[in-house]
Amino acid sequence: MNLIFSRRRVLGGMGVLGASLMFPQWLLAADSDDPRVIAQQAWIYAYPMLMHYQTMEKQALNPAAPEYVGGFNRFRHYSELFTPNNRDIVTPNNDTPYSWAWLDLRSEPQVLSVPAVPADRYYVMQLVDQYTHNFAYVGVLSTGRDAGNYLIAGPGWEGEVPDGVKAVLRSETEIVMLLGRTGLKNAADLPAVRALQREYGLRSLHEYTGSPAPVAAPAIAWQPWDSKTGLGLEFIPALNQILSLCPTQPSEQVLRERFARIGIVPGQAFDPATLPEATRQALLAGIQDAQLQLQTAVSQVRTTLGLFGTRQALNGNYLNRAVAASVGIYGNSVEEAFYTGARLDSQGQPLQGGRSYRLHFAPGQLPPASEFWSLTLYDLPDRQLVANTINRYCLSSRDQLQKDADGGLTLILQDTAPPEQNNWLPTPASGAFTLILRLYGPGQQVVDQRWKMPVVEVLS
Repeated sequence: MNLIFSRRRVLGGMGVLGASLMFPQWLLAADSDDPRVIAQQAWIYAYPMLMHYQTMEKQALNPAAPEYVGGFNRFRHYSELFTPNNRDIVTPNNDTPYSWAWLDLRSEPQVLSVPAVPADRYYVMQLVDQYTHNFAYVGVLSTGRDAGNYLIAGPGWEGEVPDGVKAVLRSETEIVMLLGRTGLKNAADLPAVRALQREYGLRSLHEYTGSPAPVAAPAIAWQPWDSKTGLGLEFIPALNQILSLCPTQPSEQVLRERFARIGIVPGQAFDPATLPEATRQALLAGIQDAQLQLQTAVSQVRTTLGLFGTRQALNGNYLNRAVAASVGIYGNSVEEAFYTGARLDSQGQPLQGGRSYRLHFAPGQLPPASEFWSLTLYDLPDRQLVANTINRYCLSSRDQLQKDADGGLTLILQDTAPPEQNNWLPTPASGAFTLILRLYGPGQQVVDQRWKMPVVEVLS
């Protein structure tokens, strides 16, 4: 996916899951005392939170990691163009360079300051809690283009809102991830993007008001993350620490009580080595059941609808939340961005280098995006940008595309240059590839599923 750390997942990976995969039956399960069933439910519940912790461990806790942003409550900006030589992440894009920050809100809120931006500049600040809910947004689509200060507060803060703050953005959890994206038009636009990133600000509340600093929150003995063991029985002690910073929501009270039966209690120690063998085997079997359940659900993914959003938007669909973390953690809510794409052509065959294709948008059927859209090509299975003679890795509504005579738009995908090159997206000379279409500011017809990306037609 197009994030700063290496992970073999696709951002906004191609799918939506039906209501049949929701879990209201959890609260009614007749066999809910079975530790195997509870372990399966708890692992699905925990998976996105564990993947989120894995990211935080690299970016905020481990100074030796290349991904380290400098600790909590500070920005790190990324504003370099990706090329086929950048192989450390998958499905990179040059649409929206990132600005990352992790916020520790235990002692006091943080104030996010953003500048005014012109009508042709897109930016967004996505706020993600420890459940991986997109609980708030600051940006051109949500708060407008004017400058502003926004107070980001944890669940227990009850202070006075200072002057000059436009809104209070309340998190359910004490730790918040902030992922900023700034629209990049082309390579020549990089200096302007970097200048804008320098204007994004984070200040503690006491710094903003000029008042004395509060008592610092106690240091946390964060558990190291081991990707080889963290998704086995060790998920329980890791989840217990995460939950100590996540006050129980009323809608999850019964769920938390059930999880406690297998040792999932906020802040409680858990040692798998002390378990009776029968219990240990039941929990391991439940974890394997959950992993198979997640794998099966991921295979059904087609669009990002229903995968990302607030707690209210996900509405208890913990499996969808886990799928989202697997196929593309930190995808935007659909009101902000929509991701779709294609791996197969109109004949049902994999897209293949050396062949010629076209992607035709009929008149009035261009991707409905209030900001912009982009189509990026990646090789498979690596999901990397593909080297080509003109160094073009995507086509976008920001490009000088040649419309058809009837007002439609036809994009040509092949490895050799066509006579008209404005609409040409170079493909590899051989090997399979995939396309990802990103819509920033998708129209209501996308949300309502009245618009779909057309099929990729075979020319030769």
